[in-house]
Amino acid sequence: MNPLIYLKISSSTNVDIQNFKLDENDFLALYTFNQTKGKGQYNNSWEMNPEENLAFSLMLKTKNIKISKNIFNFHTASVVRDFIANLTRKVVEIKWPNDIILNKKKIAGILIEKKKIEHEEVFIVGVGINVLQTDFSRLPKAGSLLSQTNEKFDLNFIAENLFTYFQAQIFNSENVLENFNNHLFLKKKIAVFNLNSKRQNGIIKYADK
Repeated sequence: MNPLIYLKISSSTNVDIQNFKLDENDFLALYTFNQTKGKGQYNNSWEMNPEENLAFSLMLKTKNIKISKNIFNFHTASVVRDFIANLTRKVVEIKWPNDIILNKKKIAGILIEKKKIEHEEVFIVGVGINVLQTDFSRLPKAGSLLSQTNEKFDLNFIAENLFTYFQAQIFNSENVLENFNNHLFLKKKIAVFNLNSKRQNGIIKYADK
């Protein structure tokens, strides 16, 4: 049985999960509702208000993943997108590479790290989901499940069901690119990108290998 671990407080779930052993488990997961030093993409921080949002990390052995790391990134983004879409019954999209968008607001982000722990290579998949937060005055492009759906979801329910969904889907890597491309945010539209620290306009056509 793959364990799910709860911490009342965590500096970073992606860091703290490394204190646990996979042993014979396919993977294990750790979550908290109070993360103090969360990490985002490109060395950014991931801020979250205590008891309002979910920080969730999954650790699994790389040898059990039969697709490239790049495709695995797309796959995990699609798994989280599908989970939130099923939960909210709303149109949920993926902003390349792995932000989750609802009503043009970022409600979740994903950070995947590859580590070597006790001679075993692992992927650590960090997921942050804004659930109950309503004040985004400092982050105007962000939102939460509550702010975008007017539904008040239980944090434990989200964590436990995300874990169950990962168990069912993480090793099912069929049609990854098709699923990812079907839900790309701003697909075939002009968008602004940061490339080599420069803001540039471009059109998202599709993601490939």
